[in-house]
Amino acid sequence: MPGKRISRSTVAMMAVLALAFLPAAQASAQTAPPQKPSPSPLPPVSSSLDNLLAKAAEYCRKLESSAFDFVCREEIRETIDPKLDATQKSLQLGPGSTNYTGPGASNYIGPTLVISTVRKIKRSFVYDYQCIRAGRAIREIRNELEENGKRKMVPNAELQTSIVVFGTALLAPVGLFGQRFQPGYDFTIAGRDEIDGTPVVIVDAKPKPGAPATRNLYGRSWIDPATGNILKIEWSEDRVGNFDVFAKRGEAFKRKPRLNIRSEFSAEKNGIRFPSRLSVEETYLKESGKAFVRSKTEVVYKDFKFFTVEFEVHD
Repeated sequence: MPGKRISRSTVAMMAVLALAFLPAAQASAQTAPPQKPSPSPLPPVSSSLDNLLAKAAEYCRKLESSAFDFVCREEIRETIDPKLDATQKSLQLGPGSTNYTGPGASNYIGPTLVISTVRKIKRSFVYDYQCIRAGRAIREIRNELEENGKRKMVPNAELQTSIVVFGTALLAPVGLFGQRFQPGYDFTIAGRDEIDGTPVVIVDAKPKPGAPATRNLYGRSWIDPATGNILKIEWSEDRVGNFDVFAKRGEAFKRKPRLNIRSEFSAEKNGIRFPSRLSVEETYLKESGKAFVRSKTEVVYKDFKFFTVEFEVHD
């Protein structure tokens, strides 16, 4: 919001990419065919696990103590395959039933025959997402702009997705790497990777046996060892809110439910990483391991406009 003061401790980080284009060499009978350059290995990671966790804790401290106002465009695409739902409804009708009128179903004349043709459901929503943070309080406002590709203006709209989407993904890393939460987890380095040119360390986190139960999520994280910034997290499904909904579906489908949840944090302002993408995949597994994907939800945050990003520094 115009006029808000930016703290002296705010550190602006800018990166300028320069692209150089080399002219193609003239072909010659004596010139050997060009060879593809071998990929350069990732630079070694010098940080130990303890140092990495200390940097991540410091990043979470800064994240918790920050105050920020921003707006962005929130684009949601959801695909649902109700094939198993329709099959389950057909089985529940029992012999002799001819009145099933579920989605995509058509009754065939006869005492016991029900034919069901089910199509995938595709939905999309676009919101103007506003987030205001002061202290530990977060205020979120969504104004709906589009639904299924058609313009629509709904002030103070509710999310209409049918699966788990958490709006306060911004602070999610704190419950995992915040200094007061780290003692409840066992951390191990699972490998190294690279995200958008940044070398990262992959860290697995699991609750310690006997640790006090919390509602915080946990999982596998991609951390920049130079800054402690968390760039991506793949969450475990164990502590997802309302997971009993998926468990009941699994019982009905006679399959094991599994949720794949991934958060990416590529938008950056003054050393704070903001959610850029959230994906949720709802899958049900047979005993053989064959998977049926019931739904996919993709959320993209883009076109950020920041009004304030500042944090307090305590001596």
